[in-house]
Amino acid sequence: MKKDIILAGVGGQGILSIATVIGEAALKEGLYLKQAEVHGMSQRGGDVQSNLRLSSAPIHSDLIAKGCADLIISLEPMEALRYLPYLSKDGRIVTSSKPIVNIPNYPDIEEILQHIRSIEHHVILDVEALANQAGAPAQAANMVLLGAAIPSLGIEPETIIAGVSSVFSRKGDAVVAANIAAVEAGRRAAGESV
Repeated sequence: MKKDIILAGVGGQGILSIATVIGEAALKEGLYLKQAEVHGMSQRGGDVQSNLRLSSAPIHSDLIAKGCADLIISLEPMEALRYLPYLSKDGRIVTSSKPIVNIPNYPDIEEILQHIRSIEHHVILDVEALANQAGAPAQAANMVLLGAAIPSLGIEPETIIAGVSSVFSRKGDAVVAANIAAVEAGRRAAGESV
């Protein structure tokens, strides 16, 4: 098993929480893990990106080469486009449909989404709305996105749920339950049975 994943978004969206949960789940399944993070200007709403490499064999580098990513998980659609050169020919994109318009010349969102739809394997969701429908706060939108990505991760869904429980346990049972509900909402919305 080998998965090279790029996680992308804007500071404060929870990209690194997604990476932490996937990493926790990968370790529970006995996989090797390497991660590299670029925080950029995250405190000002800038680009946040993480390379996450999972494998059943040892991994020697934490960076993903162009054209080699199996999956892009993005909480911001323009950030998904930024990393398209890294996506493999058969790669998948799972992204939020809602932009964070943090620059004056932000491109037309419909053009961005149309470009993402041109990728054969893509999932585009309004993750904030799905979090709210699941009874979770908007801050759990990142977990909705994680849930939608589960079929592409190569990790058992139950192990991802256990990772969510482990990562959020210090925040209390209500927070764990809300985040698990958000993951399950993402799985359902992406067409995966819960």
